[in-house]
Parts: sequence; structure tokens; C-alpha cells
Amino acid sequence: MQTSTRNTVLLTRSRTAVWHPCTQMKQHETLPIIPVARAQGCWLYDCDGRRYLDAVSSWWVNLFGHAEPRINAALIDQLQTLEHAMLAGFTHEPVVQLSERLSALTGGALGHCFYGSDGASATEIALKMSFHYWRNRGRPAKTEFVSLAGSYHGETLGALSVTDVALFKDTYAPLLRASSQVPSPDWRTAAPGVSPREHAIACAQALERHLEQHHASTAALIVEPLVQGATGMAMYDAEYLRQARLLCDRYGVHLIADEIMTGFGRTGSFFAHEQAGIVPDFLCLSKGITGGYLPLSAVLTTDRVYEAFYDDEITRGFLHSHSYTGNALACRAALATLDIFEQDRVIETNRKKSAQMTALTRELAAHPRVRDFRNTGMIWAFEVDAAGPDFGRRLFEAALKHELLLRPIGNTVYFMPPYSINEEEMALLATRTLELLDAA
Repeated sequence: MQTSTRNTVLLTRSRTAVWHPCTQMKQHETLPIIPVARAQGCWLYDCDGRRYLDAVSSWWVNLFGHAEPRINAALIDQLQTLEHAMLAGFTHEPVVQLSERLSALTGGALGHCFYGSDGASATEIALKMSFHYWRNRGRPAKTEFVSLAGSYHGETLGALSVTDVALFKDTYAPLLRASSQVPSPDWRTAAPGVSPREHAIACAQALERHLEQHHASTAALIVEPLVQGATGMAMYDAEYLRQARLLCDRYGVHLIADEIMTGFGRTGSFFAHEQAGIVPDFLCLSKGITGGYLPLSAVLTTDRVYEAFYDDEITRGFLHSHSYTGNALACRAALATLDIFEQDRVIETNRKKSAQMTALTRELAAHPRVRDFRNTGMIWAFEVDAAGPDFGRRLFEAALKHELLLRPIGNTVYFMPPYSINEEEMALLATRTLELLDAA
């Protein structure tokens, strides 16, 4: 790929000064870093004007396309009054409005919002709240956590303790608390002839056996509802969530729904857990919460949990903070994001787009090298047979030459585009990915 002097200079400076995330920097001796000069809609543009369809929503955060005019306007307006104020002992209109609106989206069942900066922070908050709740309730032995096999909940030490992706976890294992994993209801692992629902029930029975033995020491079960992202877009039947909720109630264990990726319409409903007709004890939100504009996360919880911390004794309070908690600009971006959901009837529109995209990918799904093609809401994924070593890197590099930003997970290719993607862009994504597989 030929690059201009401007592109080359920025690329060289980035290699020297910026330590990029989830990256072996030595690979960038040959693998290109793309200098992004601007973005519009579903497209990123480099310094030479070359464009790349952002098929992964810039790591799953950009819901309505880049440079969305309504979010831009909301941020410009907020800058005229308040950019930030500490949330300890102070409050402001954007954080109050956002808390009220998020609570309303749970039907008021989760009426208390605690803010962080990113998804891993939300996981940390939920884990600490669950542990501290049981301590405040006189059950200090409940200190352990359970997650699904293949789960991913972030890369800070607490979040990594309940993550089960070896690439991220193994190096740091000596620093982590032990946790337990139970079988994932991922329908790809079902025995031949077993339906996704039947597989979900069987996995819930394994969870039941675990909780029956360990409930006295277990604080919470944490799950990514419906889709486990970083393990390869593992999708499962909502029956597992229904069964998990019943089991957590029976055995006195909290249920934490990690909707950092699955929330805000990504799975076909506003929150993924809605499809199971349940309410978790803790709801972790981030990524799309600000439409991809600013770092923000939130943990929503119940009156029951909140009341366990409401006391004269300061040590019974939830002692967690960071300097930018409830940042006014980020909250205003989140409010603009919620406005767009209402104004554009996004959930309803996404269901139509999901059907369109699925129809456009029929030929791709039937490709002889493709297996387990699957779809949940605005997520599509499939595995590529005989992918060979460094498949993800090779496909990423080849896709850039076809104006696509794809970021495979192992041999799993997935699409998670902005909701603003139109039919022409969907067709381009499907057609060019098919061309890449034919050429591989």
C-alpha cells in the first residue's frame, strides 16, 4: 500500500511514541498502522483520502457512525456550561438525567447508577459491590465468583480474574484471584442433534451442580448475555439466562449482566437480558453508551443492594471512585445517544437492517470454507476452515486493500458495523469479504 509523506511521517511517529493496545509492536515493522485523518458515517479516512468501512464500529463502540451531527451538537452545547465537576459531594444535570433515563430503561428495577470510565472498570465495580454487599449483610464467606468458559470481562486484575481467554489471562495468572468457570451455552459446542435451547438447559444444569456445592462461598455469577464477544462471538439461547436467574435466586447468588458489548441495541433488543425476560442484580454498561465519543461506563443495581450500603458507618459505604466519575461531557454524549434511539426508532430499524444484511450474506454463509455462520441482532460471525497461521493478521491486511476494517478473532470473522450502515454499504461489506475468502 503506497503512502504519502504525511501518512508515512504520522505512522513513524506513532510507532515511536504510542504503545498500541492488544498489539505486539514488533509486528508493525511490516504490518501497516493506518493514520486516521478524519471519519464520517461508517468510514474512516487516512491522510491520503483512502477510506475504510468500519465494520467493527471501532472496537464495538461507534453506534451511529462517526461525526454524528446530533451528538456533536450536544457536546458543543455542553461545553458552554460545564465540562466536568467532581461527583463526590457534587452533582450536575447530565449525570442525574442519564441515571434516571437508564433506570427507566430497566422499568425502574435497577434504580441506582454508579459510574466508571470503561468496561473493565464497570466489571470491577460490580464485583466489588457484590463482595461488599455480602460482607455488609453478615456473610463474609461469599467472596468467590463464577463465569462462563471462554468469558471476557476486561483486562484489569479483577476483571481478568473472571475472564477465561488464555491470550489475555495466562501471563498475569500469578497476580489474579482464582475464579470458577462453568460450561458455556455456546451452541457451537452442542452435541449433534442437540438444539441451542437444549444445550442451554444442559449447561444450566452444570451451573446448578456448581452452585449446589459452592453457593455458601459464591458472591456472584457474571455473564455476557446472549453473545460472548472476545472468545469468538459465541452465541447462545436466552433460556440459559432464564435458568441462571432462577438458580441465582435459589442459591442466594448475585447475577451480574456484563452488557458492555451486548447492550444498547446490539443484540436486537435494547438490553440483551430483556430477551430472557429477566432482571440482573447488576448491569454493566459501557462501549456504545456515548455513541463511541467519550469513555464512560455505568453499573446499575437494585434498591436491595443500595440499601445494604446505606449506613452511618463510612466503611459500610461503597468506597470506589475515579477522578472523572460521571463526567458531564460524557453523560451529555450518552443522553444524545439515548435521544437518537428514540428519534430514529433504532431497535425497530435495526431489526430490518439485520434481516437485510443476513440476506446479503447468504452467498458468504454458503462458502465452502465458512462454518457456523451465525447472527444475533447487529452481529454476524463465522469461522474460516483451514485458516492457517496468522490468519487474522493476513485477513486484516488484505481487507484494508479492499476498503474494509475487519479484525478477526483467531479464525473467527465478525461484522459489528455502526447502526447507520446503509444497504449499499452492507452489500459492499458482504461482497468484498466473499472476494477475500475466494482469494485467500
